[in-house]
Amino acid sequence: MVATPIGNLADISFRAAHVLALVDAVACEDTRVSGGLLRHLGLHKPLIALHQHNEHEASAALIARLQAGERIAYVSDAGTPAVSDPGAVLVAAVAAAGLRVLPIPGASSAVTALSVAGDAQAQGFDFIGFLPAKAAERRGALQALVGAARSQIFFEAPHRIAALIELLAELCPAQRVTVCRELTKQFETVHSAPAAELPAWLAADAQRERGEFVLVLHAAAPSAAEASELPPEAERTLAVLLRELPLKQAVALAAELSGAPRNSLYQRALALKNAADGE
Repeated sequence: MVATPIGNLADISFRAAHVLALVDAVACEDTRVSGGLLRHLGLHKPLIALHQHNEHEASAALIARLQAGERIAYVSDAGTPAVSDPGAVLVAAVAAAGLRVLPIPGASSAVTALSVAGDAQAQGFDFIGFLPAKAAERRGALQALVGAARSQIFFEAPHRIAALIELLAELCPAQRVTVCRELTKQFETVHSAPAAELPAWLAADAQRERGEFVLVLHAAAPSAAEASELPPEAERTLAVLLRELPLKQAVALAAELSGAPRNSLYQRALALKNAADGE
């Protein structure tokens, strides 16, 4: 499973290029897209189409070729296979046949977006991918995610980006959202703002609705109840753990041991750490 660039072809790894040069054939989501990448690398390999409409049948054919001793790479159109792309069915089938599956890591638009979101207060992240296309289902899915203490990562198509931005502004106006458009490409845009400000930002330039989008819904600020003073025992437990453990691990253990809200513990841990760093 070979990760490929999400836009800028210079992001191909040395290892990915080396593996693509070694294999007997390349299975891919779209032969036209992958053919262009191989030509860029100066490679000429047989291409086998494996996409969402034929993944089961194509997987069986690939397994037969692997059992015959061939080496085959799989690439999706961009990024890491099987992350909102085909590939998971292939991996499961190959593993079930007793054959080895090797990951060749590389670009992922979800992680790339998270890296520039700057959501410092988040307690981890959830990868959501594409929300449901139907309005009612989309609203319900998003309502279940707003206010979380973790970053939420979404993909969105250009013809639906305005509707998603409007829905975010309605459901969580104060929460920050990082909108990433055309990551690593010529017209790359990264913009962070409270959700309430995004509809106007998007409408200010028609070009901002074009391209491929990744959005990061930042973790919600702690509620007033969560931000209230910690019980003394929880405070002592947190202080002891922070002396020995990384911040997030100390917070997780303190929450388990004391039963105090994790968001409150996290905010207190940040305050203690900042105070210690300032000494």
